[in-house]
Amino acid sequence: MKASPGASSWIVAGVRHELLTRALPALRHDMAAPLSVIRMSLLLLRHRAASAATADDGGWEHQFQSISEQVDALANGVRSLRDWELAASDEGITRSALVQRCTSLMRAAYELHGIRLHLDDALAAGEPDEARFPEGAALRYMVLGALGYLHDNTQRLGAIRVEPDGPEGLRFIASPGDSVSADPIPIAGALRAPRKLAIDAVAFQALADGLGYPVTVDGATVQLSLRAR
Repeated sequence: MKASPGASSWIVAGVRHELLTRALPALRHDMAAPLSVIRMSLLLLRHRAASAATADDGGWEHQFQSISEQVDALANGVRSLRDWELAASDEGITRSALVQRCTSLMRAAYELHGIRLHLDDALAAGEPDEARFPEGAALRYMVLGALGYLHDNTQRLGAIRVEPDGPEGLRFIASPGDSVSADPIPIAGALRAPRKLAIDAVAFQALADGLGYPVTVDGATVQLSLRAR
């Protein structure tokens, strides 16, 4: 049976789904944390009410303010899920914000297996009046794809460094670690996904071609342009 004309689109969708699956634990945590604070605050309010501690007006106000802030954080977390939709319009994203967000999503899973994520100082701190790049959702998938590709295909991986590459690009450099085992555990395994779903060269290039971003892979280095073709 011949492949359908839309087969490449299905491949890209599959890669995106795998990358989103890897980021979901961090996304779930971001939304579950405010719920825990809200639940504790409500328990404290109930305890205050049962104790008839009505004289401490400042304490009540503090609890209500805490709950309000956590509800706002939860609402923002739910709204952020829309940012993963390629069709969603956005005002663009700066290079440093893009890298900081993507590395924060994956840092816990990587460090669980002794792999460090290092950011160049300019990316870690951000710069005033940074340029914004459109299609933030697509760029998020590309950065996660670059991290996933290096993780799944670098032997004895110990760290990945992310640094600027010219005014509109990023460079990802994988380096070995002294204490990494000879049999590296792929990030797919860390998140309980089958090994066959690892981001290999074909999958990463299909993602780049489908989303329209130039990438160059040279050994343990990936270069990504943040401007679509």
